[in-house]
Amino acid sequence: MYKEEIYVDLNKALKNPKDVRILDLNGRKLTTFPKEIGQLKNLEILYLRDNQLETLPKEIGKLQKLQGLYLKENQLKTLPKEIGKLKNLKVLELDSNQFKTLPKEIGKLQKLQGLYLKENQLTTFPKEIEQLKNIRALYLDYNQLKALPKEIAQLKNLRHLHLSDNRLKTLPKEIGKLQNLRELFLGHMQLKALPKEIGKLQNLKVLDLIGNRFTNLPKEMKQLQKLEYLFLPNIRLKILPKEIAQLKKLQTLDLRKNQLKTLPKEIVQLKKLRHLHLSSNQLTNLPKEIGELKNLQELDLSANELTTLPKEIAQLKKLKQLHLHKNPITREEIERIRKLLPKCTIYFE
Repeated sequence: MYKEEIYVDLNKALKNPKDVRILDLNGRKLTTFPKEIGQLKNLEILYLRDNQLETLPKEIGKLQKLQGLYLKENQLKTLPKEIGKLKNLKVLELDSNQFKTLPKEIGKLQKLQGLYLKENQLTTFPKEIEQLKNIRALYLDYNQLKALPKEIAQLKNLRHLHLSDNRLKTLPKEIGKLQNLRELFLGHMQLKALPKEIGKLQNLKVLDLIGNRFTNLPKEMKQLQKLEYLFLPNIRLKILPKEIAQLKKLQTLDLRKNQLKTLPKEIVQLKKLRHLHLSSNQLTNLPKEIGELKNLQELDLSANELTTLPKEIAQLKKLKQLHLHKNPITREEIERIRKLLPKCTIYFE
């Protein structure tokens, strides 16, 4: 298969401007964007990561065939409105810059599939985002967003939405219209509740709610029938809702650093569960039904108040790792557990 040449020298590229499809100027300590790049009319991929760029010139708009623009780790504060002329752009990577806002022209990037803006200073997002009909991945982690525009509901093809480490206190109910969403990351914010519309995300596979301030979870979560990974650490959960047992495809359930004293026996309905993380809770016992989780490979019960485990634990034939350190378990009980699970690696300290 014919492989496209990657140009790493701008001067060399300018000698054959029509031939250049890929230009890699990563890590060159550039403080200004070389305007000559505008002469590379057939350029499709431009790498300018890890430089010291503070602005982009309007000449960027001349790169009509550009499909990928990679500007991670610069010092950009804004984009020129000419960015809207890049009609063929599919990927725009702007992580680790200094953006506080984006121009409304961003909405003209009709072919955009991936917009990456992690680690910036965004406080708002333009409502023109609704025009990005083909976007599949939107990464906005580590910004200062206080609200999501309702227009986000128009992004019907969105698969991956990452919003962790912002300042959101609520989610708009319109989030339920993102029917194709596969991943939703909402960790480390100030959310106290989820809208019941969360249950409409029928294709969701990954939901991360780590480090929020929920007292309970909406019962509509039971509708997330394709969910495989559910992360609920450190959300002050006192009772695990029985509805979670209806998430039949769940493979990983992370409940670390909560205030759980018991597990509902309904948890045994999670037949596909492989990883169950329960460290740093207040568990004093496990339901004997735990033995029915036949596919469990890892069980973390460290830093609880367990003195014993039910004999049914021996039924977990696929269990590879059992974490029991920081529990008040006697030496005799340790030996008993070892005999129940001879093939499992058990951590007592």
